[in-house]
Amino acid sequence: MSSNNYYDVTTWPVGNPFEDVGEVINSIIADIKQRQTAADVNDGGKPGAVIYLPPGDYRLRTQVLIDISFLRIQGSGHGFTSSSIRFNVPQEEWSGLHELWPGGSRILVDLAAGDSADESEGAAFLVKREGSPRISSVEFTDFCIDGLHFSPDGSALPAENTYVNGKTGIHVASANDSFRVNGMGFIYLEHALAIHKADALSIHDNFIAECGNCIELRGWGQASKITNNLIGAGFKGHSIYAENHGGLLITANNVFPRGASSVHLSGVTRSSVTNNRLHSFYPGMVILDEDSSENLVATNHFLRDHEPWTPFFGIDNGLDDDFGLLSVHGNDNSIFANHFSLIVDSESIRPSGTAPVIIKLAEGAGNMVSTNHVVAKDVQATTSESCFEAQVDALLASQAMEGLQVTTVLVESASVHNTVLDSGSEAQVVADRTTNAVRATPGIQLTATPGM
Repeated sequence: MSSNNYYDVTTWPVGNPFEDVGEVINSIIADIKQRQTAADVNDGGKPGAVIYLPPGDYRLRTQVLIDISFLRIQGSGHGFTSSSIRFNVPQEEWSGLHELWPGGSRILVDLAAGDSADESEGAAFLVKREGSPRISSVEFTDFCIDGLHFSPDGSALPAENTYVNGKTGIHVASANDSFRVNGMGFIYLEHALAIHKADALSIHDNFIAECGNCIELRGWGQASKITNNLIGAGFKGHSIYAENHGGLLITANNVFPRGASSVHLSGVTRSSVTNNRLHSFYPGMVILDEDSSENLVATNHFLRDHEPWTPFFGIDNGLDDDFGLLSVHGNDNSIFANHFSLIVDSESIRPSGTAPVIIKLAEGAGNMVSTNHVVAKDVQATTSESCFEAQVDALLASQAMEGLQVTTVLVESASVHNTVLDSGSEAQVVADRTTNAVRATPGIQLTATPGM
């Protein structure tokens, strides 16, 4: 038996989904609201609906406004492919490429990019509803949101490499509960996901890359999770950013370069950053600031190396190497059993002659740093015109390299009563031993050979 709560954008009689899918979806939402008016009928009343996007390209010229709960918008494939690689291939070679654009069920965001300070105006999907209860159980599943092009920013960079265009994929402006973003693809958006006031949000198994910012949890929130995603922001923005959240779980994500940070937590408490693979070309990979406290940062793999792709060589996030790969402004955080690989050219270290810092306790008290392993190597930086080959070659390089002098843990004077265990040699841990407890990693004791 068919359901009148299942809609296909290609069969809906209002509008043309290939010319403006926004108009079509807004018309469908209006129909849902017109049919589902009673809040309490036979222990139900407003079940919501599913809106289906078959595989295809759907231009969006009208913003979609979602103001009903229990709505699921779903497609049949996230359709991600790298636009950045293609835009940095000479145009005369495009005819030899198998594909030029992302595929699957694909939304082409064709909204006019204005100069408004209100990011929500450039959002393909705006979720906004005031009143009680909070809007709940809105789901975005298995389709692609493509911003198409970036815009000139006044720099010498080609427009397609700026990561700015005033476009957002999904902007949630109102307090919300139990939202899901699963199996999605986001590409060439200045902001992929910007979600305010989230409760029990799940962002899982998405491909969010080549966006100015990938995941931004703003305002405040609780009990949410960011898990099993493939993520990579531009050099001006965040891969994962959260502010004023409690009980946030960030786990099993693979975070690519070249975001200004991999994970940035501001005023976040009692949350976990665990089992992630984090790769960056700059310091400041994970930042806990604004009194982020009682968090667990454990069993992550950090890799900081150099940018190998010619179009972005020399671009950085503006931080010096004494900032730390992991920087903490907060109290009572636990930093356990992380692996740090620092594979850089010593000639590129800033300030020159500085020992790069791995973990920096900048401010706060009562933090515990234990059994972290640091591998630091000096390698000659090289670049390549091929993004994929250059990055894979850099990742797999493990030939003999010279060791690099580093400070594994730096405890600033504004951070006290911390405990640092087995995370560097006596010389590698820089801390005031009168205000912090330090036990260096045991070293091999050399003994004289009898008779020598």
